[in-house]
Amino acid sequence: MRSTKTKGLEKKMKVIGVLALQGAFLEHASHLEKCLATKNYEVEITIEIVKTPEDLAKCDALIIPGGESTSMSLIAQRTGLYPYLYEFVHNSNKVVWGTCAGLIFLSAQLENENALVKTLGVLKVDVRRNAFGRQAQSFTKECDFSKFIPGCDNFRATFIRAPVVEKILDPIAVKSLYELSMNGKNVVVAAQQNHNILVTSFHPELADNDIRFHDWFIRQFVCK
Repeated sequence: MRSTKTKGLEKKMKVIGVLALQGAFLEHASHLEKCLATKNYEVEITIEIVKTPEDLAKCDALIIPGGESTSMSLIAQRTGLYPYLYEFVHNSNKVVWGTCAGLIFLSAQLENENALVKTLGVLKVDVRRNAFGRQAQSFTKECDFSKFIPGCDNFRATFIRAPVVEKILDPIAVKSLYELSMNGKNVVVAAQQNHNILVTSFHPELADNDIRFHDWFIRQFVCK
């Protein structure tokens, strides 16, 4: 753990990486920067845009953004970053957050189109890609996340060709944080595995000027 001294007190330092192979990585970085500019945290935090193994090696936490999971997987393999990502996400001392395509990339099992993505296999769930339909069926829904984010009862969550967790394969390790009704049954759209992995079907980074989800991620996962 790195540390710095501020006014005689030692302060821990953490680096949050945003995987920048493809997808909405700039939006995540922007939300994180807004958090750092407007909130106070018990640790010193910096943001790292991750494109290489050297970038990844600096990180304590990693956000895998939304985008196109097939492209993300192929680029990671082609650039040689895949084995480093695999090692990182399987390290219980590291923190990982996957949004939309990131959820797919992290999953252990895909219900459909599984030949298209070489996943990182760490998240013990069965995921369905494009569960709500294609691009035309994308939607934004106001969600009440106050059961796990204090006071966050009106978050506008955007779902774009969104996956869902159809089945939790290890209920001891994985807990559902939020569910939506789809075709008469509830499906998981936000989940946590152990103390260090968070996944969301939706895109909190697309909520204009609403940094509550990113602030909670920093406090709940990164600062602990």
